[in-house]
Amino acid sequence: MAREAGPVRGGAALAVAMFTVVPLRAPRIDRAAAGVAIAVVPLVGVVLGGVLGAAAAGLVALGAPGLLAGLVAVGLGAAATRGLHLDGLADLADGLGSHGDPARTLAVMRDPGVGAFAVVWLVVVLGIQASALGALADRGVVPAVAGGALALGLGRASFAWVARRGVPAASSAGLGALVAGTQAAWVAPAWCVVLAAAAFPLLGVGAPVAAVVAAAVVVLVAAHARRRLGGVSGDVFGACAELAITVALAALTLA
Repeated sequence: MAREAGPVRGGAALAVAMFTVVPLRAPRIDRAAAGVAIAVVPLVGVVLGGVLGAAAAGLVALGAPGLLAGLVAVGLGAAATRGLHLDGLADLADGLGSHGDPARTLAVMRDPGVGAFAVVWLVVVLGIQASALGALADRGVVPAVAGGALALGLGRASFAWVARRGVPAASSAGLGALVAGTQAAWVAPAWCVVLAAAAFPLLGVGAPVAAVVAAAVVVLVAAHARRRLGGVSGDVFGACAELAITVALAALTLA
């Protein structure tokens, strides 16, 4: 009889299977494994971000304008994650824009339609990501790869902050209910420090600056979402990830 996968191995597989299109079967999907997945998923972001940065740099090397290269890379990133986090950003934007009570806000977020707030936020976020990644690609392979890896790693590190202990789920179903409260409060800050330190030799002062601004945005957005929803949901995870990526890439192009 095959031995059942432990939470660490199961969680690592779940981090890949849940947050990418890689056809990997997760051997277990439960709270213990999901908690591990949230803790290690920044590594998935680092790998994906590096690949997208390399793709953008490769297109620039072939003669493509930086913005075009950035747009293609961002599109590849959306395809590689099934647009999961972008969908969360869109839903949260519409929900928070509704100015209703928690029940009304959650109902708006569950509606499959796309409202004006979602469209605006998607255009702004994707536009900034594409232009910033393209600008990094114009500077060379190293800035593009290291910048993409850092930004997407920071985006996934936001999950641990949203899922930290003491923060309840907004509803009894979905990703929020599965992982809310599974992470120690130090996990997300630790990832920010590790990622910034690893990228510093390649990106200089831009690395810690990107980590700080990304962390600040995540703290503010997560706190506001918790006040409006009464807790966190899967959409909050996706929105925080995309916003962290956006401000991190923007900071890297300006620092």
